[in-house]
Amino acid sequence: MRTHAAVLYEMGKSEPYLESQPLVVEEVELEPPGPGEVLVELVGAGLCHSDLSTINGTIPRRLPMILGHEASGIVREIGPGVKDLAPDDHVVFSFVPTCGHCLYCSIGRPALCENGARANLAGTLLSGAVRFHKNDQRVLHYLGVSAFSQYTVAAQESLIKIDKSIPLDKAALFGCGVLTGVGAVINTAKVSPGEPIVVFGLGGVGLSAIMGAKLAGAWPIIAVDVLPAKFDQAKRLGANFTVNARDSDPVTAVRELTGGGAEYAFEAVGNVRVLEQAYKATRSGGKTICIGIPHHSQHVSLQTLPLVALEKTVQGSFMGSAVPRRDIPRLLNLYQAGQLPVDELLSPPVSLEDINTGFDRLSQGSAIRQLIHFSS
Repeated sequence: MRTHAAVLYEMGKSEPYLESQPLVVEEVELEPPGPGEVLVELVGAGLCHSDLSTINGTIPRRLPMILGHEASGIVREIGPGVKDLAPDDHVVFSFVPTCGHCLYCSIGRPALCENGARANLAGTLLSGAVRFHKNDQRVLHYLGVSAFSQYTVAAQESLIKIDKSIPLDKAALFGCGVLTGVGAVINTAKVSPGEPIVVFGLGGVGLSAIMGAKLAGAWPIIAVDVLPAKFDQAKRLGANFTVNARDSDPVTAVRELTGGGAEYAFEAVGNVRVLEQAYKATRSGGKTICIGIPHHSQHVSLQTLPLVALEKTVQGSFMGSAVPRRDIPRLLNLYQAGQLPVDELLSPPVSLEDINTGFDRLSQGSAIRQLIHFSS
């Protein structure tokens, strides 16, 4: 079959993307699903900083490739051997296909699945297959999802069935932004009620971490950014205090507000300088959690004496240390119960044809989460 998709042929094109057009919207060929694979019609796809990191070259990938990894859709066809999914099922994508039998899957850490990571790096499905083509050229899969296409084929291990009562377009946000931000608080840090936390960076993931901190009962919750326009939104989602890092030293401000530093500091920018600030804003015995993805060439420099003498910890959090099949349904239940006001993250939607403009808005910080709405 043929599908309309946004294909990345070249990384590192200059901004504005409206002019340089890094994503080419065109028709490509899509093969039917093979063994263990599923054809999905996309309903919602979020524009995420991870996609932007590939567009601007922060995270190099093999090309050409159809980006998009935060998504939801409807199962239209299943390949041989597919279990637990059937046509017309509603699904959310997991951007790490979890094989279920590698070391990390076997110890309950599927976000670190070795076989899923290998396939994602190669730009293939979990089986090693590539189902997109353009004029006899392979067009690679992005994180096993490739959501910037009207239709996609994914491994069954990349799909989580959800209840049909959930708004399907909004459910896309639970495949990355919400899962990553809330998961970093609940799964990685395991924040307890009354513990002071700070979040550096108020994009979709950072604001989701604010929601997670409120859910966990943290106090106080401090939000740090350089764009004051985001502060009201952070307060609506649970922040008790906001700090403009452009006007004042955020480390001093956090230490004053917490009486010595945060128990947990979350860096959700992907910037080494901000990570160093988050580390300095963490109290003795506290943890600095890295959520943002920095440029692949960057290195962090930390004083080792406080690391040892003050027993500080620096820890990464990938996909919110989640177990997608467990956590996505749980988070959706909390959303339906009014405990996760995810609608607050939504910026005006964007069409597939205007996707380059959408990434301009994301890069400029004028949008949080833009959804591409596909007709179903």
